[in-house]
Amino acid sequence: MKLSDLEQFNPITVQCHDNPDADSIGSGFGIYRYFMQRGKTVRLIYSGRNRIHKANLLLMVDKLEIPIEYVEDRTEKIEGLLITVDCQHGAGNVSGFLADHVAVIDHHQIEISDLEYQEIHSNLGSCSTLVWRMLCEAGYPLNEDRILSTALYYGLYSDTNQFAELFNPLDMDMRESLDCDMSLIRLFRNSNLSLQELELAGVALIRHIYNNDYQYAIIKAPPCDPNILGMISDFLIQVDEVKSCIVYNEINEGIKLSTRSCIKEVDASELASFVCGDIGSGGGHLEKAGGFISMGLYERDYPTLHTEAYFSQKMNEYFDNTQIIYAREYEPDVSQMKKYSKKPVILGYVRTTELYPEGTSVTLRTKSGDRDIRTSGELYIMIRPDGEAYSRRKESFEGRYQEAQIVYDGRYGVDKYAPTLKNKEDGTTRVLTEYAKACMPKKDVYVYAMELTGTVKVFTLEDEEHYSVGRAGDYLVVQCDDLHDLHVVSKNEFDRIYTKIEE
Repeated sequence: MKLSDLEQFNPITVQCHDNPDADSIGSGFGIYRYFMQRGKTVRLIYSGRNRIHKANLLLMVDKLEIPIEYVEDRTEKIEGLLITVDCQHGAGNVSGFLADHVAVIDHHQIEISDLEYQEIHSNLGSCSTLVWRMLCEAGYPLNEDRILSTALYYGLYSDTNQFAELFNPLDMDMRESLDCDMSLIRLFRNSNLSLQELELAGVALIRHIYNNDYQYAIIKAPPCDPNILGMISDFLIQVDEVKSCIVYNEINEGIKLSTRSCIKEVDASELASFVCGDIGSGGGHLEKAGGFISMGLYERDYPTLHTEAYFSQKMNEYFDNTQIIYAREYEPDVSQMKKYSKKPVILGYVRTTELYPEGTSVTLRTKSGDRDIRTSGELYIMIRPDGEAYSRRKESFEGRYQEAQIVYDGRYGVDKYAPTLKNKEDGTTRVLTEYAKACMPKKDVYVYAMELTGTVKVFTLEDEEHYSVGRAGDYLVVQCDDLHDLHVVSKNEFDRIYTKIEE
């Protein structure tokens, strides 16, 4: 769905979820500004039991002059089009107004799926990011609207625990592109917590679950601002016996959580994604991450399990069923593997020194996150057909790939993010697909592979500080000419790239 699809309606009412937070207000304000610019009659509303009362939100509404209205009468009929933002019409966290037509713009798990107009991307850290993308696609002049840019920035800032739980590349792109009033952001940030919430954090720390075998801790906090969860988890991970932790609380629409890790064998982002599973979404950074679980989906799948038992169960499952492989030390048993060759699939490749000088500190941004590297004549970046990118040593590239005599053409949408290389020294960014050349595997390159029956984390030769994860059904792939050069490949990607050699 595009914003232009909704321009046929008038009037338009934009609704934030009940007890709106900064992301709901900011994203709702973005949709409001767009349709005001298009000459529509527009309202920005919210409802529910409570009016906005938190100091930071009152400041946000006042300083940015956001015309949000509280509607007490929930029986009011909405004329024209109703757009629910950061929530889904009919879900439990938003008052259900009757309306002639309904549209949904949200970044949570899909709960209501029978609407004609909806744009839902649960992989994004904030709804503000989704609105930003839709505004950019619609040609809205965000660079001329500093007030709206500030609202969207603060929405993302708040929903990702001050960027600690930022994980989607589009979230990162928005953060870096918006020209906002940082003095107002500081004002909002320093008015975020109350004395009562500070006391709640202290009480929550007293009661915790600790697992000595795996050295993890779990804390259930009372209902509070999501940033409190980050503050508690930041404190908890400093305890010497705690190597990873989850701090969470239950709110009306779901479960908000923060994860932390201080060991490389547990990526906080991957842990958050794992515990949220198919009933939520999560991500962030290596050390700090967060997530959200839909209460409706949780109660559907775990109707009799209280949340502390759920998180203990998921954490034990996470550690019990995981094998960790350090490629440099691992000796694979190839007698248990089958031999494969690569299909003539077209990939992209870029020599890093063709984009920036030797030794430049850069960030490789892909749909799976950011990696900091230094450009080198010995370092190439490969681009898979699905848009994922990874580094490859020159020697490895030249031994296994050859140039394809065609022009490389990589095109990706919002869910297949075009990877970029950002110069950390001057801030410039290069979209890799614009510089890549086409290559394909050589015919005489073979691998051993085996289907995984459980979870495997692999620290490859190229990156010994960050692991890649393979789950049951995926494949462990070992290069025949170097048994220490191994990695995991998803089932779909494996079937598309490799073909079995019949013996």
